[in-house]
Amino acid sequence: MSSCPEELLYTPEHEWFRAADGTVGITAHAQRALGDVVYVELPAVGTELTAGQSFGTVESVKSVSDLFAPVSGRVTAVNGALGEHPELINQDPYGEGWIIRVAPAGPATGLLVAAEYRRQIGEGQD
Repeated sequence: MSSCPEELLYTPEHEWFRAADGTVGITAHAQRALGDVVYVELPAVGTELTAGQSFGTVESVKSVSDLFAPVSGRVTAVNGALGEHPELINQDPYGEGWIIRVAPAGPATGLLVAAEYRRQIGEGQD
């Protein structure tokens, strides 16, 4: 069973967003489905994102998947460690495997809370 930290918000496409600091990553469920991550394409700091639009890719031994912005806003930081160590996404998707930080252009809307995301991926069914 995936851990889905309660303080995060989630997209239907398996990204997570921490509103407190604007951090974005992919969920434990997503990294498990991808398999071993071997490359991450990151946007440049300053890039303007539109919620729901692709902002990069994650390449694994199985496939290449788009990353989708959970919110609109400007990229304020990228996780440069992923260039040399993309496996951080597999090892710690909610910590050292974060992908970008965003200064949101407005409130986060249309995102799922942890319980809703767990239901979407078929976890936590009573």
